[in-house]
Amino acid sequence: MSLKITTLIENTMGEHLALKNEHGISFYIEKDGHKLLFDTGQSGTFLENAEQLQIDLSDLEYVILSHGHYDHSGGLRSLISIADKFELILGEGFFNEKYGYKNGSYEFLGNNFNRKFLQEKSISYKFVNNDLNEILPGIYVITNFPRIHKDEVINTRFKLLKDGEFISDLFNDEVLIAVDTPEGLVILLGCSHPGMKNMMDAARNLLGKPIYAVLGGTHLVEANDGSLDISMDYLNKGEMKVIGVSHCTGQKAMSNLSISNDRYFHNRTGSSLIVG
Repeated sequence: MSLKITTLIENTMGEHLALKNEHGISFYIEKDGHKLLFDTGQSGTFLENAEQLQIDLSDLEYVILSHGHYDHSGGLRSLISIADKFELILGEGFFNEKYGYKNGSYEFLGNNFNRKFLQEKSISYKFVNNDLNEILPGIYVITNFPRIHKDEVINTRFKLLKDGEFISDLFNDEVLIAVDTPEGLVILLGCSHPGMKNMMDAARNLLGKPIYAVLGGTHLVEANDGSLDISMDYLNKGEMKVIGVSHCTGQKAMSNLSISNDRYFHNRTGSSLIVG
């Protein structure tokens, strides 16, 4: 078994100064000869980084988008210019119109493409409905997360526009990727709007295995102090051997982890996790 996960783009620069960063995230996954992409950042910049890293994205088998926010799906249009044979995997509700609300003003936060665009470009896509979906041997897409941890509350500023009315966005479209390895599960998170702990517990329970590593966004940037303390305790006392959270995790949470947890690293543009 061999697994390599490379962060093609993230909010912050890494040591490779020829790479470019942006608010967003994109992971390139290589496992036993299979090639996948999880999220595409907010623009096509991740393609330039892939070229710098000598990563060929033209023959991807799958592209999975964690949820319908621009900073995770915005690069798909650019990707299609070099690759169009992959299957696109989405969570139910991915194409719902997503907005952010503040002081009477709504801002569109959703995708820059729709179903019609995918059909015109002959991109094969499907929605995952089941809790657990094995798309390749040992690679799972998970959704429908039980909302168990009551401290994980979605900010009410996130809205959906449905039938002419704004309603709360519960992020039922969000998915994660779990990769089974001899060391344990490797979990990839997009933004964790349904709750980092809810999502990780779902993966652990569905697959019946411990979590070896977690990478990606946890949305702790909006957690209140009480919830943040609970989440720090969850990560510090958990079985994870590698904790590479960033993106929407927030500076306070990342600073706390860098002090309290020697298994933490700031997963940034150009970082790679290699297992096996």
